[in-house]
Amino acid sequence: MGLSAEKIKAGLDAVASNDKRVAGVLERVGYPEPRIRDTGYKTLLRTIVGQQVSVAAASSMWTKLETELGPDFKPTCLLERDFDTLRACGLSRQKQGYARSLCELVAAGELDFDNLPTDDEEAIEELTRIKGIGRWSAEIYLLFAEGRPDIWPAGDLAVQEGIKRLLDLPERPKEKSTRELAEQWSPHRGAMAIFTWHFYANPAL
Repeated sequence: MGLSAEKIKAGLDAVASNDKRVAGVLERVGYPEPRIRDTGYKTLLRTIVGQQVSVAAASSMWTKLETELGPDFKPTCLLERDFDTLRACGLSRQKQGYARSLCELVAAGELDFDNLPTDDEEAIEELTRIKGIGRWSAEIYLLFAEGRPDIWPAGDLAVQEGIKRLLDLPERPKEKSTRELAEQWSPHRGAMAIFTWHFYANPAL
């Protein structure tokens, strides 16, 4: 689902109407493209697979995993495979532990991606029950997959650097300060997060 282009534009326009700094940068760099991922456990499983490896390596591992389990595999399919089978797909012992944690919670009905708490903090708490999934990964899922409008991944280094440049700060703020600085943009912090990535990645600025 994610935040659509229309929702991103509406959110940024609302912020820009009250923040001249955002309005000025928005005029220069334009609106960012949506960042959308599928809802469901596979998106977080793919996050686990891709941790601490290159994009190419993560893609290769995911392809091998889908070949082994099938394109529409259920959590139980992964749980039925032994260590060596998953290792042949490129999953280290640590990644297998994280993947099994996710699949066990889903298979047992303890984690339902169709019915996560509507409160953002409660949803983050629910997702971080999965081994290997920290707050940042949970926030990215809620923003890119569920399109929750007020998610603010303050621990993201690119967001922090984007805030530094956007607000002309002398140094990159830490996570706590990044979270506090963005309170003024609620309830549109999701659009602002996507905008800070867009701004950070713009080589002309």
